[in-house]
Amino acid sequence: MLLVYCQALTPRLQYIVNFFSAALFDTQIQITTDKEEYRQASIPKLNYSEEEICEGELMIRPVSLLFETGIRFREICCFEINYHKAFFQTGGDLHFDLFAASFYLLSRYEEYLPHEKDEYGRYAHTQSLAYREGFLHKPLVDIWVQEFKKILQRRFPGMVFKNRGFVNMLTYDIDMAYSYLHKGALRNLGGAMRSLIKGQWKSLAERALVLLRIRKDPFDCYEWLDALHLYCRLKPYFFFLVAKQRSQYDKNTPTNARAFRDIIEYYSTTYTVGIHPSWRSYNRPALMKEELEWIEAVADKKIVSSRQHYIRFTLPVTYRQLIDIGIQKDFSMGYGGINGFRASVCTPFYWYDLEREAATGLMIYPFCFMDANAFYKQRYTPGQAYAELMQYYDEVKRTKGTMITIWHNTLLGTAAGTEGWKEMFELFMKETAYWDAYSSS
Repeated sequence: MLLVYCQALTPRLQYIVNFFSAALFDTQIQITTDKEEYRQASIPKLNYSEEEICEGELMIRPVSLLFETGIRFREICCFEINYHKAFFQTGGDLHFDLFAASFYLLSRYEEYLPHEKDEYGRYAHTQSLAYREGFLHKPLVDIWVQEFKKILQRRFPGMVFKNRGFVNMLTYDIDMAYSYLHKGALRNLGGAMRSLIKGQWKSLAERALVLLRIRKDPFDCYEWLDALHLYCRLKPYFFFLVAKQRSQYDKNTPTNARAFRDIIEYYSTTYTVGIHPSWRSYNRPALMKEELEWIEAVADKKIVSSRQHYIRFTLPVTYRQLIDIGIQKDFSMGYGGINGFRASVCTPFYWYDLEREAATGLMIYPFCFMDANAFYKQRYTPGQAYAELMQYYDEVKRTKGTMITIWHNTLLGTAAGTEGWKEMFELFMKETAYWDAYSSS
């Protein structure tokens, strides 16, 4: 048990204390604004104020962030402590305001400020503090949590902490369930004509062989994935793009294709299925709700998980929209152009609506690696992608966090240009399954 003293209790402070409670303890950290109650308490004490109160207390001197309302630009200067970056430098035992710095990163405070968009209208990673200061590849908040735990252990040796374990969470985005099959005669005819005009004879021949059922569709790797999941004892999430109208960025298998519905039905009974809201549904709540209702009808169960197509979201609008249609878990917190920790964390956390100054019930599951980023944007070879992947694996496992990765059937099948990616993924699955089993034995 830990008692925190502060001069004023605000929604921001309560939110971040709740986060640290969930990360470190099985019980809730208590907060008081009563100085005498704090002084008389016999449990471990943390003073979050400018004034020293009693002997034996741990002290964090605060900056003003958690006692403010509204959003304003802040000049942030980073420094190093224990070989890791920190900011909001103050006095006290930790030498920086741990609570305010963590809140700044988790709330995505900087994304509410004026900023440049990338080519898809998203918050550009180059605008972020983590990218500019070189800690995008680190789950910095979780590192701070671990350092804070060590300080508490030294100051209060009898304190009991939560036994937190590493989690490897596999997720898939099914943007296009099939390359050629189940797309209808017109789409296949159009695709064949484009290949013919461009002289893409291999593609033309492959399409013919797949449609004649002589060769397997290059995006159909589902049986192989199922075997890997069984071998590695993993229960992944599958997010399906189910746009009813095809567009430049929504090219999923038609929703009236029986085979497409069969896949959704199968995975909804075997694993966890989520909605992958279409590009067209962005800022169109009615359309997003329509897509959610369709996949719920096919899956025959309530869907509470989502991930934005192209990782296209804007705070706070998109998250409010998800809450309004009944989504409880969102897996979009990451960048659609580079791998890393967008919120500098590898622990699921509740979203804080900064404009309304209120914690919400929407749980955010941050990812750190997406194969499409490595393949299309970072232009990595499978070997380079594997090295980056294992770097994140080591970082997350060190903090006993949750490693969430995103994979696409379009890159794990047999499509031209994706050679080696399937083998890289299988190596990652089997290597990490071995080490996870070894470390837990």
